[in-house]
Amino acid sequence: MKWCALIWLLLSLSLPTLAQEKYWQLDIKGPIGSGTADFIVTELAQAEVKQPAFILLTLDTPGGLYDATRNIISAMLASNIPVVVYVAPSGARAASAGTYILYASHVAAMAPGTHLGAATPVQLTSQVSKNDSIRPAAEPLDNTDAAPKAKSSSAMERKILNDAIAYIRSLAQLRGRNAEWAELAVRDAATLTASEALSEHVIELLVDDVPSLLRALDGQPLTINGTPYTFATANFSVELNAELRRPNWRQQFIITISNPNITYLLLLVGVYGLVLEFMSPGFGVAGISGAICLLLAAMALQMLPFSTVGLSLLALGLVFIVAEAITPTLGVLGLGGVVAFVMGSVLLFDTPDQAFRVAWPLIAALALVSLGLMLVVVRLIIKQRHRPVISGVQTMVGLQGEALTDIAPTGYVMVQGERWQARSVEPIAAQQTIVVLAVDQLTLSVRPLTHIQTGSS
Repeated sequence: MKWCALIWLLLSLSLPTLAQEKYWQLDIKGPIGSGTADFIVTELAQAEVKQPAFILLTLDTPGGLYDATRNIISAMLASNIPVVVYVAPSGARAASAGTYILYASHVAAMAPGTHLGAATPVQLTSQVSKNDSIRPAAEPLDNTDAAPKAKSSSAMERKILNDAIAYIRSLAQLRGRNAEWAELAVRDAATLTASEALSEHVIELLVDDVPSLLRALDGQPLTINGTPYTFATANFSVELNAELRRPNWRQQFIITISNPNITYLLLLVGVYGLVLEFMSPGFGVAGISGAICLLLAAMALQMLPFSTVGLSLLALGLVFIVAEAITPTLGVLGLGGVVAFVMGSVLLFDTPDQAFRVAWPLIAALALVSLGLMLVVVRLIIKQRHRPVISGVQTMVGLQGEALTDIAPTGYVMVQGERWQARSVEPIAAQQTIVVLAVDQLTLSVRPLTHIQTGSS
């Protein structure tokens, strides 16, 4: 009996080691877009089925799209699996949309050298000038004779601001975090370092790395949708317990094409591909590639806050550049096209968030390429105009031929093996040598060739 009890005790002690519990790790780096939201929401839904110990979301983002952020937060609030958001590594940030996601987490942690904040909705920064200030909701509207449009704009700005403040305050109250600072992050774009966030009760943990985070989580109590939960991560390790989750091919594809720079390139490749196909029809490779790229760009634009004016300017610029190549105007259309192209590229995405704008180096590079091509075309046109004519009926002027009939004043001549109707002011006898003076449609103006006889008789 003693031996049985001892064996049972040893088996009981070894069971936790044999059945290692897993936690899922999702690494999010970069802007929060539709692809990223789809990845996180899908993983949270799968976690409800597979029941990992918790989900660790490592975060480093400059911000993101409003709809994508709301979708992520809604999935986090509905999750029965604890979601730990960890802003890491050092130098990372949870700005704008990242601040909302951090506030929505069950446990918020940061690494030293990181920061969060600046959560003012980007719609406000695109509508309010630098010299304007957002009035608190309690401040009454100014009853002066200001333009109705200005009043309407101000009311909309306050509506957006107050909605964002209420949203982040509700998250702070739900998770027991500092709601006053959350409001400052939205109203005044306030920011905090990791150590300041800990002292202001914005986050719960300040740890150097994931192993330190696992040790700090052990014993932390939570209430998830009314159910008590306690972390038991004392024996967890990154090597044995972490399951790194990555986007599938579809999610990664959406993340890639929804990058503004990739969308911009797809748009240009699509347009140039179709133009090349129409100008020089061939096997259809350029046309097929262009059509595919344009459809992919249209799909990506649906997920991005693009500007109709910017897209129109970009299209107009491309039309002018192509028109310059087809009907040369010595650079007038081409120069206007490059200007419209650059302006459209800058205004293409309607957001002040730099994470969702086309990079300036890419715009400059493509503008210089377009300008270079235009200059090459103009140079070739000027060079071509100074060359002598080598084809067409005008090349017949000055050629010699033979009169086939008497020409008085009309008749027929043979020039370069071709029979032509001819007209001459001077009478010309048959078989006499003639010189072409001009070409009028299908009639040649000719004169007799005067020979100077030399030599001895």
